[in-house]
Amino acid sequence: MNEGGTARGADRPIVALQGVSMRFRHQSVLRDINLTIPRGQTLCVIGESGCGKTVMLKLIIRLLKPTRGTVSFDGHDLAGLNEAELNRTRLRFGFLFQGAALFDSLTIFDNVAFGLREHSLYDEETLTKIVSDRIHEVGLPDGLEHKKPAELSGGQRKRVGLARALALDPEVMLYDEPTTGLDPIMTDVINELILQTQHTKKATGIVVTHEMKTVTKVADRVVMLYPLARLDPDESQIIYDGPAQGLEDHPDPRVRQFVRGEAGERLRELGQRR
Repeated sequence: MNEGGTARGADRPIVALQGVSMRFRHQSVLRDINLTIPRGQTLCVIGESGCGKTVMLKLIIRLLKPTRGTVSFDGHDLAGLNEAELNRTRLRFGFLFQGAALFDSLTIFDNVAFGLREHSLYDEETLTKIVSDRIHEVGLPDGLEHKKPAELSGGQRKRVGLARALALDPEVMLYDEPTTGLDPIMTDVINELILQTQHTKKATGIVVTHEMKTVTKVADRVVMLYPLARLDPDESQIIYDGPAQGLEDHPDPRVRQFVRGEAGERLRELGQRR
């Protein structure tokens, strides 16, 4: 545990969601979510497409405001922060967006340096060293920093996105489908980098993924969400919360089917909707 984490209260969760619901017009995505994430834990959030996984990430970093409930970071309700306080809080997060979300018009160096320059945190000499260190940290070769994102492979772009997220030395890393579209070898490279961040930076990690190899490799804990449309009104949307080792033989068939990639009753349900 780093000194900053201890000073900020090592005995309380770094992230907490209490009674959180999210609705977009007439569509409910999250309902009464209660979740606490301790410092230093790597949590994988799994579930079918559309069950609210990415929405949860955006609520945690306050890119979205919950329809109901409280999202807290380090003991503070994000809704109670003014704009300056919220911006300072976001500096404590790193976010690896789905598809990396790099700026196409900027070089790789300028992409990684973007957050540091945006907040005027360092002089240019120090900034250059940080960017160089982060680029090497994620295993990218010398000379690549002068290229544009379009000149890179999908795996390289993901690693640039990770380098950019790590440039601010965050306490919490948010990963949105970090291995989507990558081949098995590059998927494992990204998984290793997530583990490296966990071990060397002591960062808390929240990983949204469909990739079970990522779950088994990096997760200290797994939470599975289920789509609200197929739940009874009194059912919890979190249908699993525990270690990765408990997924395969869990008594709930919905958990087993997802983990094993089995259609099960879903094929029949899809046929009935036609």
